Amino acid sequence: MEDTEQGSQQHPDSVPEMGEDAVTSVGPASPPPTMTEEERQELQEELFKVEDEIQTLSQVLVAKEKQLADIKRKLGITPLNELKQNITKTWQEVTTSTAYRRTSETLSQASLKATAAFSNVGSAITRKLEDVRNAPTFKSFEEKVETLKTKMTPSASTTNPGDQDSSSPTTESLLDQPEGLPTQETPMN
Repeated sequence: MEDTEQGSQQHPDSVPEMGEDAVTSVGPASPPPTMTEEERQELQEELFKVEDEIQTLSQVLVAKEKQLADIKRKLGITPLNELKQNITKTWQEVTTSTAYRRTSETLSQASLKATAAFSNVGSAITRKLEDVRNAPTFKSFEEKVETLKTKMTPSASTTNPGDQDSSSPTTESLLDQPEGLPTQETPMN
């Protein structure tokens, strides 16, 4: 009984897994006793035929791939063009998908709501600024700035055009000149 257990442990019966090479899994074992020499010879011939067919098919595949590449080259189809076509096709598939359309609609609605919210915020800020501008404190500040401007602006009777240096502009001319326009003394480059 010990011998049977040892024998089964040394040569466990295993079935080759899918994709496992039958030759390497079987190892150097003699043919099964139920197979005759004639059957063995037939199987050996079939094995050589199948291996030869596989090699022939591999060569045909390589030749067809070369032919394909040559045809594409003659047609001007480059790998970059193929990539562009694949991207375009994929993008069309994405844009026509239900998920994309739903997302697009949701984002469109969100955009409309955000635009309305920003408009409301802008209107509220405008109203608030108008309220501040009409407030007595702001009116008082505005009057003080106007008074200061009047005090700083020399009057026409006290200013003698002959006394002024002709190269420096007067405060009044600086205040009256529109923004963004160069002064006469500033050269344009």
